[in-house]
Amino acid sequence: MDLLTIGAFAKAARLSPKALRLYDDLGLLPPARVDPDTGYRFYAPEQLERARLVAWLRRLGMPLARIQRVCACATDAAAAQEIRGYWAQVEAETAARRDLAGFLLAHLDRAPHAGATGRQTPDTQTPDTQEHGPQEHGPRTPGPSEGNAPMPDTTLTLRYSARSDTGLVRPGNQDAVYAGDRLLAVADGFGPAGAPASAAAIEALADLDTGAPLPPGNLLNVLQDAVEAAARAVGTAAPAPVPTSAPSAPPAPGTAPVGTTLTAMLWTGTHLALVHIGDSRAYLLRDGELFRITHDHTLVQSMIDDGRLTEAEAASHPDRSLLLRALLSDGPPPTADLKLHAPRPGDRYLLCSDGLPVVAEPADIRRVLMEEAEPDEATRALIALANGAGGPDNVSCVVADVVAPATP
Repeated sequence: MDLLTIGAFAKAARLSPKALRLYDDLGLLPPARVDPDTGYRFYAPEQLERARLVAWLRRLGMPLARIQRVCACATDAAAAQEIRGYWAQVEAETAARRDLAGFLLAHLDRAPHAGATGRQTPDTQTPDTQEHGPQEHGPRTPGPSEGNAPMPDTTLTLRYSARSDTGLVRPGNQDAVYAGDRLLAVADGFGPAGAPASAAAIEALADLDTGAPLPPGNLLNVLQDAVEAAARAVGTAAPAPVPTSAPSAPPAPGTAPVGTTLTAMLWTGTHLALVHIGDSRAYLLRDGELFRITHDHTLVQSMIDDGRLTEAEAASHPDRSLLLRALLSDGPPPTADLKLHAPRPGDRYLLCSDGLPVVAEPADIRRVLMEEAEPDEATRALIALANGAGGPDNVSCVVADVVAPATP
């Protein structure tokens, strides 16, 4: 068998000799033979396929530890699945950075009547057609003509109501809600101490409702600090249970994950800032149309985004409630989705735990929001809607109307 020198092999594989030496040290791509006297490495032509795979994966930006997992796969199908999972993670992280960039741009690009110049405004930052695409009487993303409204010249206020209900099946309520002049929030706890977890997350944000007005340039830091404070509060209020069983045994009672989702909106006086982690949701009713403005952080949503699952299949998937991001009692705070929305008089916002959308069609949610004039009646009707469909879960709703001051 004719072996290739490290230089010839590097050229054929489109890798550098330095990279090949590193991959040898890691056990990722050991040479076929090493000269005992000179230490010079030689490679077999049959190793080129693996070397080229490593080169392509490095060009994708895959870490070496992840490449080792791909190369360790027993079949090509398993390797493809590993690469697919990595790329889905990259896209999710890119989307999170995109939202952060949009959030910052929304603060920096605040010229009056920005919409008339054709520049993107906060209402059009995240056009995700897979999740939020147009549906008949269902949620969709505002198009450019809808989002490019000038910032209102008058000071707007919020009229709001919050309500939470145990539902018809669960023995207790692990949701928590809050509605105030500046803060709207919903948290959906889970695990043995889900109720203390959700309550702690909401309480950690409550100071934002009574503090001094926020400087626009500091809003991003304030929200990030609030998420970190909520994560610490969850860990204190609902410490993770200590497993009592051996690692190979089934989980012992009380070892289920403990944590909460968090979806909150902070009123700045001119904008509503949204922070979102988990699968609770926020909607906007504008001009008779319902827009979903959050993205579920769930396994099934990631599979939908990846094209491996349809919306219809997701509704009956056994892992439809499995969260990929949440505030956990024993983990660091996850990356939150941060967005900024420019409200208009007449807008109606809905924040809800997943106990509502899991049983209520978007058209029915829209109908209730359209029919009920007062936020208090709207929250009452939405909970009745969920319970009328069986009430399998706790359900919590916050409804807030954006209103202009009365003309003297």
